[in-house]
Amino acid sequence: MLINQDFDAGNIEVVAGEDPGDIQLRIRIDNQSDFYQWFYFELAGAKQTDCTLKILNAGGAAYPKGFENYRVLYSYDAEEWLRHPTVLHDGVLSFKFRPEHESVYFAYFIPYSQERHRNLVASSALSPVCTHRLLGQTLDGQNLDLLTIALPQPSEDEAKARKNCWIIARQHPGESMAQWWMEGCIERLLDTGHAESQALLQKCNIHLVPNMNPDGSRRGHLRTNAAGRNLNREWAAPTLKSSPEVYLVKQAMQESGVDFFLDVHGDESLPYCFIAGAEGLTNWDTNQQAQLDFYKKSLAAANPDFQTRHGYPAQPPGQANLTMGTVQTAFAHHCLALTLEMPFKDTTATPDPKYGWSVARCKKLAHSCLSVLDHYLASDLS
Repeated sequence: MLINQDFDAGNIEVVAGEDPGDIQLRIRIDNQSDFYQWFYFELAGAKQTDCTLKILNAGGAAYPKGFENYRVLYSYDAEEWLRHPTVLHDGVLSFKFRPEHESVYFAYFIPYSQERHRNLVASSALSPVCTHRLLGQTLDGQNLDLLTIALPQPSEDEAKARKNCWIIARQHPGESMAQWWMEGCIERLLDTGHAESQALLQKCNIHLVPNMNPDGSRRGHLRTNAAGRNLNREWAAPTLKSSPEVYLVKQAMQESGVDFFLDVHGDESLPYCFIAGAEGLTNWDTNQQAQLDFYKKSLAAANPDFQTRHGYPAQPPGQANLTMGTVQTAFAHHCLALTLEMPFKDTTATPDPKYGWSVARCKKLAHSCLSVLDHYLASDLS
C-alpha cells in the first residue's frame, strides 16, 4: 500500500501508512506561510481493502469550518470526481473507503493541472479572435498568461466604443473551481456560433488571466504564491520580488484601462455562490450601488445556483481593504468590480448528492456571468 503526492498540485504528508485501518496523514503548509487546507493524493495498492484515512491536522487548517459538513472528492480516472462522506471530530478529518480499483485519488476539490492550463492557453490562441500574451514569469519560472478575446475592429470609432473587461481567476491556488469556471468562460467566448457571446464581443474586449498563481497551483498551496504571499492582499503595492503576478497584471490593466473587473474565487466554509463588491470605498455612491445590485440580481435570475441573501457583509464606507484586487481595481479605475465566490462543498438550495459543486456547474455559472455582463454593458448603468 502506498500514499503518493509527488505530482502537480499534490499535497499530503504520511504520518503512519502501514495499517490500512489507520492511515494517518497531515496536510503540508504553504511555503513561507501558515496557510494550509488543500490536499490531493493517491492511494495505491489497497484494492478491495477496507481503509480508514485520517487527516490529523484538519482542525488547525486555515478554515476549519470548511471541513464541517464536507464530503471528500475521489476519482479512479482523474476525470470523474465523486463525493464521499467524511467526519470531522476533535480536529481530525476522517473517512472510511474501500477502493474498487488498484489506484484512487482523493482531493479537497477537483484539481486543475498546469498541463491542462497550458493546453487551454495553446488551444485558445488558435482562435482568430484570441490573442495570447506572455506577461512575464513567476518566481518559480512559470509563464503568467493573458488571453484577450476581441472581434476585429473595422473602424476607429468602434474601437473606442468598446469597453475593456478584465476577468482573473485563481489568485488563491487551492480554489481550483475558479479555473474550471474560467475554462467554461473561454469555451463560451470562443464559440462563434453562440449569438449572445458574439453580441457581447461587439460591446467589449475581454482580457482573461486564467491562472493568477501558477506557482502555488503546482506546489499544492491553498492560498499563497512561491514566496508565501496571499496575492489578494498585494494589490496596493505589489513588487516583482514578492508578488510579480499582481505587479504584471496591474501593469497590463493600466495599459488597456478597465471598465469591468471580475475576480473569481472559491469559499471554503459558505455553501453558496455569491458576489462581494467594493462598498467600503470612501467615494462609494448610489450609481455604484445600482451597478452592483443590477449585476447580482440579474445573475440570481439567470442561474439557480447563484443567490444574493448569503455572503460576506458589506464593509462600511471608508473601511475598504485596498490591498484586495476587487477593491483596488474599483478605486483605481472607477469601474464595477466584483469578487465571485463558489463553494468547495455544495449549494444548500440546489444540492447535488453525487457530485456536489462540480465542473459542469462552474462552467454553467461562467456562461451566466457572461450573459449578465452583456446585459449590464447594454444598460444605462455601464
